[in-house]
Amino acid sequence: MTVRWPRRNRPTSADLRGLPAALRLVGRAAPGHLAAVAGLALCGALAPVAAARLLKAVLDTIVAAAHRPAVLVGLALGLAGATAVTAFLPPLNTYAAGELRRRAAWRAADKLFTAVNRLEGLAHFEDPAFLNRLQIAQDAARAAPGNVVAMSVDTLRGALAAAGFLAATAALDLRLALLVSVAAVPALGAELGLSRRRAAMIWALGPHERRELFYGGLLANVRAAKEIRLFGAGDLLRERMLGSRARADAAQRRLDRRILVTHSGLTLLSTAVNAVGIVIAVGLAGAGEISVGDVSLALAALVGVQSALSGVVLGIAQTHHQLLLWTHYRAVLATTPDLAVAPDGPRELPALRHGIELRDVWFRYADDQPWILTGVDLFIPAGRTVALVGPNGAGKSTLVKLLCRFYDPTRGSIRWDGVDLRDVPVEALRARLTATFQDFMCYDFTAADNIGIAEPARVGDRPAIVAAAERAGAHHKLATLPRGYDTLLSRSFTQDVEGHGTAERDDAPGVDLSGGQWQRVALARAFLRQACDVLILDEPSSGLDPDAEHEIHRRLRDYRAGRTSVLISHRLGAVRDADRIIVLAGGRVLEDGPHEVLLALNGEYARLFNLQAQPYGAATC
Repeated sequence: MTVRWPRRNRPTSADLRGLPAALRLVGRAAPGHLAAVAGLALCGALAPVAAARLLKAVLDTIVAAAHRPAVLVGLALGLAGATAVTAFLPPLNTYAAGELRRRAAWRAADKLFTAVNRLEGLAHFEDPAFLNRLQIAQDAARAAPGNVVAMSVDTLRGALAAAGFLAATAALDLRLALLVSVAAVPALGAELGLSRRRAAMIWALGPHERRELFYGGLLANVRAAKEIRLFGAGDLLRERMLGSRARADAAQRRLDRRILVTHSGLTLLSTAVNAVGIVIAVGLAGAGEISVGDVSLALAALVGVQSALSGVVLGIAQTHHQLLLWTHYRAVLATTPDLAVAPDGPRELPALRHGIELRDVWFRYADDQPWILTGVDLFIPAGRTVALVGPNGAGKSTLVKLLCRFYDPTRGSIRWDGVDLRDVPVEALRARLTATFQDFMCYDFTAADNIGIAEPARVGDRPAIVAAAERAGAHHKLATLPRGYDTLLSRSFTQDVEGHGTAERDDAPGVDLSGGQWQRVALARAFLRQACDVLILDEPSSGLDPDAEHEIHRRLRDYRAGRTSVLISHRLGAVRDADRIIVLAGGRVLEDGPHEVLLALNGEYARLFNLQAQPYGAATC
């Protein structure tokens, strides 16, 4: 596999404009530490040059026939001080740079996920290219801003040190200064080329690394463990995980070989430059043109310039590499929302008074995908319950996504009391909705947080959370857990007891719930949002036993009273009391009416209802 940067994602010189943005982010996140790192870099640049010059002065003073001991002692103390400063600077710089990176990473992550949270729809999260970019952006947020600044400062330090040593070298012999300066040019070109290859490889390997993490997550996931062990699929998943890892390793190995060859050539060049420099310096000393101290300064300058210029070259290359990754971070921040709002539309959405109307709604997930909904016309009256039924793939869950405005219709419109949903801010619409989805989440949170997440402003409102659990029939189970509502609902983590500003570690694992119990918790989330106008229930009882299902539907009937409700279920007995039942097939409304009318129609609904009723010996139409 040849790693190439995809043309539409290949960085240009304009991407290097991310440097000022990174500097601004770090400057706001850690201004004091940035100043400290810059000050330490300045000292780190001057101290080695000062030490080399002091060593020259000491040697020249010793060689001189007549010298004053006090001068020699002063020079020696100065040399010792410069050496000590040089020795103490690295750990101080490591600490300051580490804190700078941590603070910058925190701020970068905050900005990244603030931008991600602004993506109100689902289209980006179902786009593999965006997910690859988001993964790289997360890695960049953890490291790039701090690394860009730290490496830029290191580059500046190297440049200052190189300038100091070059000045000292030029004063002895201009040929030495020119020699080491010219030798840095191929090194810079080589390192910049390697940085581009590294960045291209990271982009190209993103999907393989995501798949490796996916397979590894399955092998370690407690919910997947039952099927994997029953079906003996562990070795298959392990082989696929290692296959993804092998493809990534092969590309990395090819890059490492190129790096080895490049760095070996640069090392040979550096060795040759040092050898020529030593020959020149010794020849000048033999001719009496420079002193013994000058020889020591020349040798120190050769090593110092080579080291400083290598640091400059490497710093530029690494900064360039980080900026290439930083382009993905900036691209995510600049991602265009997939749900637009008309600028002259209403800012608020009044309570539903008349109903929700779908006018000739067509929808498909992409231009090259088949139509899911084809010309749907539908009215959901306020205060009534409308059930959506039909075979798998009929468009029921897609219609719910449109009602929640996770997507906008490809054609047609959805109107709330006559107002197009596209003219209303998404948050205003969703404040009027509550839902339990078929693929509801089982969060690795405490029981209280698993319910409270439905209303973040009330996540600490324990009476409201308990009341919602009681309405969903989940209170008794949650209250009898080892820590009650503070019990962690997960076997993947240990129980953490949150204190005030501290966290007491508890090695006891959390508790997992059965599928039916989790479904009650998911219903409790929906019930917590009391101020909502519309209740959406997508298969709310699919994981429950008959008694629990009967109880839940009784509770739902009480909760739905006076509320606008959209109910989806394949169990037609669960929707027979709905005010209207909509039969979807092939993305269209096939039948529409109450239960008795649809049975009398003897169409698709009657066929499906009788088909489900026959095993129980129920009367058919």
